[in-house]
Amino acid sequence: MKVLVLGSTGYIGSAVVRRLTAEGHQVVHLVKDATRLPAEAQALVGDLADPASLRAAVTGDIDAVVNLATPTGDEAVDAAAVDALTDRLRGSGRAFVYTSGVWVLGATDDAAVDEDAPTNAIDLVGYRPRIEQRVLATSGNDVRAVVVRPGIVYGRGGGIPGLMTGWAREHGTGRYVGSAATRWPMVHVDDLAELFVLAVAKAGAGSVLHGVAHEAVPVAALAAAADVAAGGTGRAEPWPLEQAAEAVGRPFAEALGLNQVVSGQRAVAELGWRPSRPHVLTELAGGDRG
Repeated sequence: MKVLVLGSTGYIGSAVVRRLTAEGHQVVHLVKDATRLPAEAQALVGDLADPASLRAAVTGDIDAVVNLATPTGDEAVDAAAVDALTDRLRGSGRAFVYTSGVWVLGATDDAAVDEDAPTNAIDLVGYRPRIEQRVLATSGNDVRAVVVRPGIVYGRGGGIPGLMTGWAREHGTGRYVGSAATRWPMVHVDDLAELFVLAVAKAGAGSVLHGVAHEAVPVAALAAAADVAAGGTGRAEPWPLEQAAEAVGRPFAEALGLNQVVSGQRAVAELGWRPSRPHVLTELAGGDRG
């Protein structure tokens, strides 16, 4: 397939591009600045804030569009971008895969929630459920629209666990926001990339899929493992919300303290997704950081 990818140079996007290429697909990068890409990469210049550039990129030979770009923070801009990217897909049955995230679910109880759970988005992603619905509505116009909600992504030294390792190095101990009982749903970036490729190839129109390999990782254990990764002994302590908010901003600090237990079994059952990378605690502790 010939796949147009937005956000292809980002943490998740670069992993998705690697996997698409490994599976024999042709990637077309839609980027603001093509000079950031290797000379041999096929690239188009576009911007989420410029709908005309997005619409022009979705040519007749594009089999699927994957939007991994970071949202702008402006609902009207992001909605217009979805409309532009799907305009030329309508009536074609071609795929549009949109990246959301599990934070749209809000806090959960102890039982793992699936894709049928109602959304209760935290402030950081407040309008994202409406963008999801805008994407899914295009299924009625014969677009194979798919929403993927990754959990907290780790692996290759990046994601929030990478930030936590930096914080542990800076402060001399692992740190976590909220209660020691807080849990995060998580996924290795390479396992997540495999899910995106499966979604491009196989997911049905109107699908919502949780990219979660580990339903509930204790954040205190994660902070301790980050301390080990930073060269420490595995210590972890609470990071008061107000202090964290001063360092990273209140919306992100509140997200770090969000307790969630989320199931990713639908992707396993429907697409045959098989996450296989090391657990985040193993990786941070040095078992495998590849």
